[in-house]
Amino acid sequence: MDMIKTFLKELEEEAQTTRKMLAIVPTDKFDWQPHPKSMTVKVLATHIAELPTWVTLAVTTDELDFAATPYEKKEVNTNEELMAFFEASLEDGRSHLLKANEELLSGEWTLRNGEQIYTKFTKAELIRHVYSQIIHHRAQLGVFLRLLDIPIPASYGSSADDVNF
Repeated sequence: MDMIKTFLKELEEEAQTTRKMLAIVPTDKFDWQPHPKSMTVKVLATHIAELPTWVTLAVTTDELDFAATPYEKKEVNTNEELMAFFEASLEDGRSHLLKANEELLSGEWTLRNGEQIYTKFTKAELIRHVYSQIIHHRAQLGVFLRLLDIPIPASYGSSADDVNF
C-alpha cells in the first residue's frame, strides 16, 4: 500500500468539497458567530483554508512548538482572498507530500508549547488528523452557514439544498 498516493488522493477529494464550502462564505458575515464561545465565520473559514499547510509540517518538521513559533493568524478580508489562501495552502501541502517518502511517515511528530506536550503522532497519523480536522471544521462551517440561511452544497452525498450530487 502506498500511503503517499492514498493521502494525495484523499487531499484532492477533500479539496473539492472544501472549495465548494469556502466559495459560499459571505464576506458580509465574516464577523458573525452563533455563540460567544464559537469562532467567527472568518476565523473558522480561514482556519479551514490553512489546514493543508499542516501536511507540510508533517513531512518537513518533527514538531511544532508554539513557544518557539507563536501562531500567526492569516488575515483575509474577502472571499477571493480566502479562496486564494486555501489554494496556496493546498498547493503547499500537496507539493511537500509529493516529495515525501513512505519511510518518513513513520517518524514521530510532536505538538507542544515549550515543555508542555499537547500530543505526539507519527507523521502519517498527523496527516490523518489534519484531514479529520478539515472535515470537522468544514462541518462546523456548514452549520454556521445553515444558521445564516445560506444553501449548503453537496459533499459526500446530496444536501437538503443540493440534491444534484
